[in-house]
Amino acid sequence: MFKGLHAWAERYFYSPNFYQKSLALMLYPLSLIYKFIVILKQKMAREIDFKIPVISVGNLTLGGSGKTPLCIAILSEFKSGFVVLRGYKRHSKGLVKVAINGEILVNVKTSGDEAMEYAKSVPNANVIVSEDRKIAIEMAKKMGAKYILLDDGFGKFDIKKFNILIRPKNEPFFKFSLPAGAYRYPFSFYKLADFTTQDEITHFKSTEILNKTEKMVLVTAIANPSRLNTFLTDCIGHVFYPDHYEFKRDELVKILADFKATSLLMTQKDYVKVADFGINVSIIKLKTTLSPEFKQIINSKIL
Repeated sequence: MFKGLHAWAERYFYSPNFYQKSLALMLYPLSLIYKFIVILKQKMAREIDFKIPVISVGNLTLGGSGKTPLCIAILSEFKSGFVVLRGYKRHSKGLVKVAINGEILVNVKTSGDEAMEYAKSVPNANVIVSEDRKIAIEMAKKMGAKYILLDDGFGKFDIKKFNILIRPKNEPFFKFSLPAGAYRYPFSFYKLADFTTQDEITHFKSTEILNKTEKMVLVTAIANPSRLNTFLTDCIGHVFYPDHYEFKRDELVKILADFKATSLLMTQKDYVKVADFGINVSIIKLKTTLSPEFKQIINSKIL
């Protein structure tokens, strides 16, 4: 059911048929109300200056846009930063130190998948999850952070920060806000960005498959899984789950058996949740490289 609903939503937002376009137009009045509320929230916010460089990497649309790989590239390039994120779908509450100076302090259920990806991907990683980003920023300051990186922090209008917005190459069909379109912030909010990034212009991605086997089946639980379509030619099948889905070992073993596969092909974000399952996994390793202009801009903000 989840997989069918996700596929329908992706078509609705990015390549709608006649009936889906009609539905979007009917929902448009609700989008105007939603848009008004978001604009009001932004206008009424009063920024708090934490007296430390705070850089936010975010996007205006629903779903994945490559925030985490971009943040990993920034943290790897510029040392002594702390990444702060909510820790979506984690089995914990409040502020949790996930990794300090590269030492991983909790398990993936406590941290959430994205936080654990940071902990395992960034050299000497410093990772904090917290529903309240302001508390986490103060904690990072006390622990000697040189700068703070907010993953998906654009909507925290009450925090003074340098806003980086990722503009996707594949934009939604309509520039409508929710629920008629895929924009969780109004399209006009691109003007609020201090810097706008786009793949193959301000940063560049390269991928490789680790532990590649003869018969791989692509299994993933990321937003917009169509981003991985280029890997389908390497696979004998695919199974897509909702974003942040918590995999069960038995279901993955069954997928291997049903497809007669030699391994599961997964992203690094997926793999951190199954690393202890004892099953054969091939990993899509994504590396993001910043352009010289991008590096110069970040460097100027954290000096």
